[in-house]
Amino acid sequence: QVQLVESGGGSVQPGGSLRLSCAASGTIASIISMGWYRQAPGKQRELVATINNSGSTNDADSVKGRFTISRDNAKNTVYLQMDRLKPEDTAVYYCNAFMKRFWWDSVNEYWGQGTQVTVSS
Repeated sequence: QVQLVESGGGSVQPGGSLRLSCAASGTIASIISMGWYRQAPGKQRELVATINNSGSTNDADSVKGRFTISRDNAKNTVYLQMDRLKPEDTAVYYCNAFMKRFWWDSVNEYWGQGTQVTVSS
């Protein structure tokens, strides 16, 4: 049993900031990578940013320079600091993780339930 729980979403004005958190809980032996994806109304889910277990990050071009992904391995938590938000950032943001429940287990992909981010005047 593994869960990813997002928090920190909300409504902000353009230019504002939010910090999203995603905590993994349950039986976890290893987290290979964690990341954030988003889905706007009428659009496909797209990658926002990912971070692997060595700290290497990969950011979508649309958020480079504005969003920062980080993690706290001790807490099994990934963060997304979102600065200078734009209306086009409005979407449901989903936490993603590739994890092993046990050391001998295969790597599985998990998703959180999503948290709404709304950027409007």
